[in-house]
Amino acid sequence: MAKNAKKGADYGAKDIAVLEGLDPVRKRPGMYIGNTAEEGLHHLIWEVVDNSIDEAMAGFCNEITLELLPDAMVSVEDNGRGIPVEIHRQTGVSTLETVMTKLHAGGKFGQGGYKVSGGLHGVGISVVNALSTYVRAEVKRDGKLYAQEFKLGVPKAKVKAVGTARGTGTKIIFKPDTEKIFSVKDFKWETILDRLRQQAYLTKQVKITAIDSREGKQGSLYTFFFEGGIKSYVSYLNHHTQPKHETIFYVEKLYDSGLNINVELALQYVDEYKEHVLAFTNNILNPEGGMHMVGFRTALTRTLNSFARTKSYLKEKDENLTGDDVREGLTAVLSLKIPEPQFEGQTKSKLGNVEARTAVDAIFSDAFAIFLEEHPKEAEAIIGKCLLASRARLAARSARETVLRKGVLEGLTLPGKLADCSSKDASISELFLVEGDSAGGSAKMGRNRHFQAILPLKGKILNVEKSRLDKILAFNEIKSLIIALGTNIGEQFDVDALRYHKLIIMTDADVDGAHIRTLLLTLFYRHLPQLIEKGYVYIAQPPLYKVAYGKSFKYAFSDGEKERIVAEYNADAEKKGKTKAATKQVAPKSFEGEVESATKEGEATETESVTGPKVSLQRYKGLGEMNPEQLWETTMNPENRVLKKVTVEDAVRADEVFNILMGSEVEPRKRFIQVHAKSAKNIDI
Repeated sequence: MAKNAKKGADYGAKDIAVLEGLDPVRKRPGMYIGNTAEEGLHHLIWEVVDNSIDEAMAGFCNEITLELLPDAMVSVEDNGRGIPVEIHRQTGVSTLETVMTKLHAGGKFGQGGYKVSGGLHGVGISVVNALSTYVRAEVKRDGKLYAQEFKLGVPKAKVKAVGTARGTGTKIIFKPDTEKIFSVKDFKWETILDRLRQQAYLTKQVKITAIDSREGKQGSLYTFFFEGGIKSYVSYLNHHTQPKHETIFYVEKLYDSGLNINVELALQYVDEYKEHVLAFTNNILNPEGGMHMVGFRTALTRTLNSFARTKSYLKEKDENLTGDDVREGLTAVLSLKIPEPQFEGQTKSKLGNVEARTAVDAIFSDAFAIFLEEHPKEAEAIIGKCLLASRARLAARSARETVLRKGVLEGLTLPGKLADCSSKDASISELFLVEGDSAGGSAKMGRNRHFQAILPLKGKILNVEKSRLDKILAFNEIKSLIIALGTNIGEQFDVDALRYHKLIIMTDADVDGAHIRTLLLTLFYRHLPQLIEKGYVYIAQPPLYKVAYGKSFKYAFSDGEKERIVAEYNADAEKKGKTKAATKQVAPKSFEGEVESATKEGEATETESVTGPKVSLQRYKGLGEMNPEQLWETTMNPENRVLKKVTVEDAVRADEVFNILMGSEVEPRKRFIQVHAKSAKNIDI
């Protein structure tokens, strides 16, 4: 039996309040779950799981089980109090049916349901019901098992007792409407595991089990249980890096001012240059931070400056450490529990409660000051890291000012580099970042000069994952790119000054091209992340093959498309009564789905024919093999081209992958290659 069970014994219909109906959900699902693609599909799971997490935070639940079932069904079960089943006084139907079919109906609105809840709006389970073709709710209360089924949000029958039961709890089984609502049908197992792992870290002493029982997936079972809570979370986030100090700072305390705000915070510095801070309110991630983050950052900077002055790490003539100095290499998790959170929007991306800033500042500053005094070795390592960041910042400022002066003097036109467009309208302007001078020359000749600019990049740029800003700005290719963008970098970065709203990475389809693309993406992700967040970064998709038949030809952007085109041409030949052409194809070599070859134009074209028509296959290894007209027609013309927009759906996972692939630690990268080696076929060694 979970703790506080006696306190929740009188949890009943009186604790559930109703605000409005369910009708709008199927008409405008995006208003409630973000979108109807992959994100929205998984959002259904989060809504159900969050209800169980709310029970756990209230102290009435310590076990949650999620199971993916065959036929795209999901089951979520907890051992909480169980949704009340008695008749609700406002609706005249059972409380279970009220919660399942009415928007803004739930224990979040009454005074007796939850003191702290992530599901502030109370629309969760009813939205899941509305957007599912089938839902079954099972409730264990008062020694009985109750059940009710729904179709497209409408009850198939009244709730009824179907048997006896031990203990209490709720089980929700649902099948999303993938025919009329969602554009995707399959759940991603890794996405679900990441979310459940995160919730287990944030909710101490709760065991969360995940089971994959889909066809062909049986046997996948994970159990998450972390006694250390967010302290364990920080350790997990840093498991691919080198800590600057072993002891992780941790504090959990209730802010004693009548506001009933619980502050929990853990942090550790690592031997890296980036900041990695996650902020949560009632177990809901706030990617844009909010008032609790303001309080944390203010207290962190003030406390470290005070300690550094007191211990003479900072002399009288020295500047104070800045916020950027004290956050370099910082990994932290901030978890706030607050009775009435005020979020910006349904997505809860930013916390607006002013009192949250005061609570975090007060509790963290006191506890962290004591930690620094009681852990002199850790304090020395932290202050040393901050002082080093400060010196690098001053050096970078000097380098950055040099960059700006050079840009002003040269009017942002770099000799032999940037071929700018004539348009000054950033909303229509495009900048192609092209690998090599050869491809750059073709791109310059083939482009539309009105709105397309070309910046050739010579060789591979610096791996910024391993470098500070001063070293980054000393690298000529990066310096050229920053001047071309017009945004500056670091403290002076201004996204509104961006001169192009499409930044298109255009590299060869080989291993070197993939490496250059990864280096550029690392630069954007680590130092210019707003460009990705606003959807300005794209990857060009040049064709891999030109398939010709007689006087006609088509371009193929994948091996599968090439095979389809060849089959079409051969079928056409047969239809015309001609002898089917036998073609000899250049065997493609791939790296993670991308094609690699070192042949030149002419050498890449091979044909054989018995009699009759010939199907010729030209394999493009590099962009420079295409003449300007071909490059325009296939890769640069907005009417024909294929661009992939760069997005970051899961920042935590993306951060980990970038750190593994581009960081200084060799072992994590070695393990990654060993695990994923089978995914990369036909690689030249």
